[in-house]
Amino acid sequence: MTKRRSRGDGGLHWDDKRERWIATASLGFDPSGKRIVKRASGRTKTAAKAKLKEVLRDYEDGLAIAPTGYTVRDAVTDWLAYGLNGRDASTVGTNTILCNTHVIPALGARKLRDLSADDVDRWLADKSKVLSTRSLEAIRSCLNRAVKRAMARDKVKRNVVELCSVPTGRPGRPSKSLTLKQAEAVLTAAEGSPIYAYLVVSLLTGGRTEEMRPLTWDHVDLDGDRTATPAIPPHIAVWRSVRSSGDTKTRKSRRTLALPGRAIDALKIQRERQGWQRLAAGDQWQENGLVFTSAVGTELDAANVRRELRKVLARAAELPGMDVEPHVIEPDEWTTRETRTSFVSILSDRGIPLEEISRLVGHSSTAVTEEVYRKQIRPVIQTGATAMDGIFGTPPPPKR
Repeated sequence: MTKRRSRGDGGLHWDDKRERWIATASLGFDPSGKRIVKRASGRTKTAAKAKLKEVLRDYEDGLAIAPTGYTVRDAVTDWLAYGLNGRDASTVGTNTILCNTHVIPALGARKLRDLSADDVDRWLADKSKVLSTRSLEAIRSCLNRAVKRAMARDKVKRNVVELCSVPTGRPGRPSKSLTLKQAEAVLTAAEGSPIYAYLVVSLLTGGRTEEMRPLTWDHVDLDGDRTATPAIPPHIAVWRSVRSSGDTKTRKSRRTLALPGRAIDALKIQRERQGWQRLAAGDQWQENGLVFTSAVGTELDAANVRRELRKVLARAAELPGMDVEPHVIEPDEWTTRETRTSFVSILSDRGIPLEEISRLVGHSSTAVTEEVYRKQIRPVIQTGATAMDGIFGTPPPPKR
C-alpha cells in the first residue's frame, strides 16, 4: 500500500499541456485567508522535487517572496532605480555608468541566490588588471549596496559581497604640478584665452574648480578697505561650490582669501570683458552674477574648462626653454585640479609652512596636503641644515 504523504509535503503531478512534472506545496494562509501555494516544475520527478525543496527552504529562510530567477542584474537595476533617491544627478550618473560597464556585463546573468564570495573575488581580481584600486572600491560598493538592498527585501539570504576585500589595482594616474617657470609660461600663453582670469585666480589662490566656477561678483572685493582696522585687502570669499547643496566640500573649505596683484588685474580685465560679452549676447544673456561665464552668462562646464586649459598648455609647451624643464608638458594628461596641486607645490618649494598652505587650500588637516597635493619640486629638504646653520653658525673653511 502506498504511504500517504504528510501534510505540507506537497503534491506531484504530470502536466500534459506543459509536458513537465509539477510539484506543489501548501504553505498555509495569507492575512486575507487565501491559501499560499508554491509550485515548481521539472522535466523529471526528481528535478521537480528538487526545485520544490528549494522553494520550501527559501520559505523557511524568510525568502518566500523572492522569485527563483532573480538575478544580479535585477538587484543592481532595482538599486539604481530606487536606492539612490535624493542623490545628486552626477552621483546617479556615475553609479549607473559603473554598473552598466563593470558589474552587469560580468555578473548580471548570475542568479542572486547563487552568487558566491568566490564569484565576487574572481570578478574583482579580473577587474584589478585594468582598474585602479579606487575604481575597484567604487564598483564593489555598487554591488554591495545593491545586494544589501535585495537582502533587506528578502530577495537573498545573505550579502556575500561584504565577505570580499578589494585587491590592489593598477596604479592610478598620478597628479602633477607645474614648476614656477612652467606656471609663468601657462599664464603667458593664457592671455587672450576665454579662461585667462579663471586660470590666474585658480593658480594663484589654489581654489578648487568646483569653487571657482560658481564664484559670484558679490563674493569678490577688488578694492578692499585700507582704512579699516585691521586693513582689509582685496579678496574673494570662497563660500560656495557646484555641489547640489551649494556648500563647500568641508567646513574648513569655507574661507576668505586675499588676492595677489596679478589676480586683481586679471579680474578687472574679466569684469570689463564680461561687459562686452553682455552687449554682444543681447537678449540671449543670462544674468547670474557669475565671475567666470560662457559667452551668454551661464556657468562654465567642467569639460569646457578642461578643454580650454589643454589648449593653453599646448601653447605654453611650445614657448622657448620649455623643452628643458624637469618634465615636459603633455596637454592631454593634465586636468584643471592640477592648478591646485601646482599652487601647493610652488608655495611649498618657497618654504611656506605646510600648516599655512593647508589653511589656504581649505584642507581639514595637513595630512591631505602632504600626501595628495604637494608635489615637492625641490629635491633636497633644506630645513634642518638651515636651522642648524642658524644655531651653530657657519664654520670658517678648514686650514690646509
